[in-house]
Amino acid sequence: MVEELGRRRVNHGDVYVLHFYNRLDESKKGEIACATAGEARKWMEAFDHAKQEAEYELSRGGSSRNKLNMEDEINLEGHRPRVRRYAHELRKLIRIGQGPETLLRQSSSLAADVRSDGYFERDVGDVIEAQKWKCVRTVNGVRIFEDVADSQSGKSILVKATAVVDASADTAFEVVLNIERRQRYEWDMLTGDLELVDSYDGHYDVVYGTYDPKYLTRWHSKRDFVFSRQWFRGQDGTYTILQVPAVHKKKPPRSGYHRTKINPSTWEIRDLNTSMGSNMPKCLVTQMLEINSSGWWRWKRSHSSKFEKSVPYALLCQVSGLKEYISANPALKFEVATTVVKSKISHVSPPNGENEEEAQDEFYDAIGGDSSSSDEESDDDEEFDQKEAKVKLRNVSWAIASFALRRTSAPANKELDPNVLPTTIDPSQLDGSLSKEKDNTDTNCWTSPSGLGFMIRGKNYLKDNSKVMGGDPLLKLLAVDWFTVDRSVNQIALHPKCLVQSEAGKKLPFILVINLQVPAKPNYSLVLYYAAERPPNKNSLLAKFVDGSDMFRDARFKLIPSIVEGYWMVKRAVGTKACLLGKAVTCKYFRQDNFLEIDVDIGSSSVARSVIGLVLGYVTSLVVDLAILIEAKEEEELPEYILGTVRLNRVRLDSAVHLDV
Repeated sequence: MVEELGRRRVNHGDVYVLHFYNRLDESKKGEIACATAGEARKWMEAFDHAKQEAEYELSRGGSSRNKLNMEDEINLEGHRPRVRRYAHELRKLIRIGQGPETLLRQSSSLAADVRSDGYFERDVGDVIEAQKWKCVRTVNGVRIFEDVADSQSGKSILVKATAVVDASADTAFEVVLNIERRQRYEWDMLTGDLELVDSYDGHYDVVYGTYDPKYLTRWHSKRDFVFSRQWFRGQDGTYTILQVPAVHKKKPPRSGYHRTKINPSTWEIRDLNTSMGSNMPKCLVTQMLEINSSGWWRWKRSHSSKFEKSVPYALLCQVSGLKEYISANPALKFEVATTVVKSKISHVSPPNGENEEEAQDEFYDAIGGDSSSSDEESDDDEEFDQKEAKVKLRNVSWAIASFALRRTSAPANKELDPNVLPTTIDPSQLDGSLSKEKDNTDTNCWTSPSGLGFMIRGKNYLKDNSKVMGGDPLLKLLAVDWFTVDRSVNQIALHPKCLVQSEAGKKLPFILVINLQVPAKPNYSLVLYYAAERPPNKNSLLAKFVDGSDMFRDARFKLIPSIVEGYWMVKRAVGTKACLLGKAVTCKYFRQDNFLEIDVDIGSSSVARSVIGLVLGYVTSLVVDLAILIEAKEEEELPEYILGTVRLNRVRLDSAVHLDV
C-alpha cells in the first residue's frame, strides 16, 4: 500500500511525503520525501504500475509466480545510487505497454473529439443539464462568471474566474500554495505577507496574512486575516484547495490592524489533454469565490467601475496574475514538459490492444447541477463551432438512445441467474436504524433514487469514451443502519442486530452489505443493505466480483458521489467524479453464506478523513446521492450498470444508534 501524507515541514522547507507499507505486516514500512507534488504523483504512479505488472504476472500462472518469488525484497536502505537505480526501474515500468499501438489507438478513437484549439473534448455529454454560469467580464484572457441559477437564493453569491495556463497542474498548484513573498508578489496584487501558523497534517494548515494597504479601501486601512487551507488531489489528478476563514490562538488581533474574514474560496487545477505531438503542458485553473450578494447587485445595477476596486475583484484577478506570471517564466512552463503516462487504476489487462486508455478519462460521472461544462477549456469567448455542436449532439443523442435501450433490457438478464425462480422481497420485514423517506418533507432519512443522475460507461466506451445516463439499479436497497461505535467494526453482518442475521435476511438469495466506516468522535458506521431477487449468474461480472479475489475487487469497486443540496464548498470538496474505493482507501471483503460485505475504512486515507470531516460539519443540511458500480473494463462487460443507489437526506449525527461489539 502507498499513501500520500501530504506536505511536511523539514528544515525550513516543504516536502511531500509518501508512506508505503505492507498491509499484512505493518513492520515493513517506509517513507519517501519528494520535492514537489508532481514528483510525489510520479512515484505514486510508478508504484501503482509496478504493482499492477506484478499482479498481472502472478495471474499468468506458476512459472511467473516462481520468478516473482525469487526476486529480492525492495530495500531502500543504504546508498543513494541504489535508490536512484530503483527509481529508474520504476520510471521504466511506467512506459511498459505504452507503445506505438496505444498511440495509434488513441489518435483514431479521439479524432472526432479534437477541437480546433487542440484540446480533447472528453467531458462532452457527461453533464447534460443547462449551464448555470454566465460570463460577466473578461480580464486579460480570464473569464469571470456568476452563478445565475442560485443568485437569488440567499445573502451570498458565487462567482468564479477561469483560465487556461501554460503549465502542468503540478506546477500551477505549487505556485498557488507557495506563501514565499518573492514569488507571491509577482502574481498576487492584493495579498501582502503570508505566514504559516500551524500545520495539522499534510493536507491541512492555517495561514496568517495581510492585505496590501495601497490597494485596499478608500481609507487605506491595514487589514489582516487568518484562514485554513485544505488541499487534495483526486484520482484523475485534479488538485482542489479549500480556503475558509479561521481563528487561531497563535494569531490574536494585532495592534494597528483590522481583523477581517476572507471570502470562502476554492482553487481547482486540472491538466488538459493537448493534441498529439504537443509536449507543451496546459492546465485549467478555476478560482471560485463566495461574496456578499448586496454588493454584487449594487455593482451590476450601477454599471460603474466600483467592482474593480473591491477585494472580490482583486481575488478573482489572482487567476489572471497566475496566468501571466507563468507565461513570463519559461522555466515554469517547461518544468514538467515530459509527459508521464498515468497508470491505470484497474486490474492490468494483457497487452493485446484491448485495454483502454484511462489516463484520458476525466471521471465526470454525476450530473451535478452546478458543474460547468467542458467548453471552459478554452479562453476563446466565441460561439461553439459547428464541429463542437455535432459532437455534443452526438453524445446527447447517444445518451437518449442508450437510456431507451436500458429501459427495455435490464442488466438482470445477464447478471442474475435466470434459472432460479425470483424470491419475493418484503421490505416491511427488513428495516434498519435509519428510517426510509415517507414524503418530500421528511428529513434524517434515506431513499433509493434512480440512476438517471449518474453518467456511466456506454456500450462503445472502449471505442469513443461515450457515457450514458444510468438506468434503474440492479439491486434493491432494503435498509440503512446508522450506528455509533467505540471502534471501527468489520464483519458487521455477523452482528446479531444486523439485518443479515434476521430470519427474513437469511432467506434472501444474495445481500450486498456496504459498511462505510466514518472516522469521528465518536466513530460512525453507515451500513447499506442491497438485495437481489435471484443469486448472481455464475459467469457474470457480478459473480466475478462477489466470488473473486480482493485484487479484482479493489480494481473494480467504484463509487460515484453527488451532493444534490448543500453548501457549495462541500459540493466542490466531494465533487462529481467516480472513485475506485479500493484504490483510495482500505477495503476489506467478507464473503459468507448469502452475502458479501465490504468494509470501507474511510479513516485509512488522510485525504478522505479531511473531506469527510468537512462533510460531517454540514451533514444536517446535505442531501447526498451515492451510486455503487462494478467498473466495466472489457467489451463483453459493457455497458455498465448501476449496482445500487442511496440518497441520504439531512442525516442527524445524534440519531445514530450505539452498537455494542
